[in-house]
Amino acid sequence: MGRHSEYTPEKGDRICELIADGMSLRKVCAKAGMPDKNTVRRWLKANEDFRVQYAQARQDQADHWADEIIDLVDETTDPAKARLQLDARKWIACKLHPRAYGEKQQVELGGPDGGPLVVEIVKYADKTPS
Repeated sequence: MGRHSEYTPEKGDRICELIADGMSLRKVCAKAGMPDKNTVRRWLKANEDFRVQYAQARQDQADHWADEIIDLVDETTDPAKARLQLDARKWIACKLHPRAYGEKQQVELGGPDGGPLVVEIVKYADKTPS
C-alpha cells in the first residue's frame, strides 16, 4: 500500500523545489518523508494552488535541463552517452515547456489587452482632378 499523507504547503513547496532542481517526481517520492506518486497526483487534482505551483516547477525543471545540456556538452568524454542524455533532456524540456523549447514556432496576434484583432476598412476620398 502507498504512503498516505495529508497535503501541507511545506510538503508542496519541497516537492516543487526538488522538481525545479531537475529531480523526477519518481525520485522525489522515493525520498524519506515524501508521499508516494499517487498521493501527489491526488493533491494535484484537489488543490489548485499546488497545481499552479507544480506547473511552474515543471517549467523550471525544463529550464534546469536546458542548462544541464550545455554542461553535458562541455564536459563530455563519451559522445554516445552524452548524445543520449542530450536527446532525452531536449525531448522532455520540449514537452514540459513547449513555448520555450518546442520546435514549432507559433505567432499569435491579438488586439489591445489580449483581445481580438479589430479589422477596420478605411476608404480614402478620391482626390483625382476632374
